[in-house]
Amino acid sequence: MTSRIFTVPNQLTFLRLMFLPFFIMAIHYERYEWALGIFLVAGASDVLDGLLARGLNQRTPLGAYLDPIADKLLLSFSYLELAIHGKITWWLAIMVLGRDVLLLIASAVIIVTVGYMSLPPSIYGKATTFLEILMVFLVLVLAIRDNSTLMNLKDICAYCVAAFVCISGAHYSIVVSRRLHAGA
Repeated sequence: MTSRIFTVPNQLTFLRLMFLPFFIMAIHYERYEWALGIFLVAGASDVLDGLLARGLNQRTPLGAYLDPIADKLLLSFSYLELAIHGKITWWLAIMVLGRDVLLLIASAVIIVTVGYMSLPPSIYGKATTFLEILMVFLVLVLAIRDNSTLMNLKDICAYCVAAFVCISGAHYSIVVSRRLHAGA
């Protein structure tokens, strides 16, 4: 049993979770170079743990739960801390955090009422996550070096994040509703 918990992919996910306080502190103390470095290493570990889990056939239930939790924690705290420092607008941070909280509450209610329901991420959810990551990356780069082209790209990205937060949230609601109705 222990060998199925301490797989290399799961260890990389644990490592990513351990990066979280250092990432938050780097942003809090406006050490944006460090924050960007930690963010890039965390992203690389996320890609690597996914490749290893599939390539080494080391997918585990623990990894299936922890990996998205690690991603959401990193992104949620990124948006919160960057909004506190005025690097991301509050309306965008509230949208991102609000959607995540609503999805968490909906998942908890589903588990309590009907039990576990497998809901693999949709293309809309993946696009939302990609855009959220791109937004944090652009904000951190701009905190280090001012660049008008990147500033314009960040502004466009903010509206894309907002749109996809709404689209993916609505899509998730429809899919869950249909699945619950079909199971009733």
